[in-house]
Amino acid sequence: MKITPLDIQQMQFRTSLRGYSKREVDHFLEDLAQTVEGLTRENQALRDKLAATEEQLAVLKKSESTLSHALVTAQAFTDDLKQAAQRDAELIMKEAELKAAELVREAQAELAGTQREILDLRKQRLMAIERLRSTLRSFERMVEIEMGDEAHADQAEKLIGG
Repeated sequence: MKITPLDIQQMQFRTSLRGYSKREVDHFLEDLAQTVEGLTRENQALRDKLAATEEQLAVLKKSESTLSHALVTAQAFTDDLKQAAQRDAELIMKEAELKAAELVREAQAELAGTQREILDLRKQRLMAIERLRSTLRSFERMVEIEMGDEAHADQAEKLIGG
């Protein structure tokens, strides 16, 4: 049976001839009622505080779960970003290597073309020099012939005029 402070306050004892002092019993019951009432209030306050604490605990556990999930999600996102950045870096490196190889091929092709042009120009120079020499020789022969004709003409004049 549950006894409340009100039950204690309203409790009536039978009195007998040699029984307890009514005043002392009433005074004791009053003190007891106040003590039980205080304990009941304290008990209720503790129950309320426990309920509030359990609510806070539930909220904190939910927050912890949410934060844990957010942390896992953030870590996964970070890992994805790292992998994407790694892939992008590798792609950029491959593109740079291909571009560098293409530039080297183009430079080598241009060098080979320039070397061919230089050889062609050297051949043309040699051919031009040879043509000039040939032309000079032709002129030299023509001059010699002219000189020879003049010498013959002078001799012929000397013979005729002479």
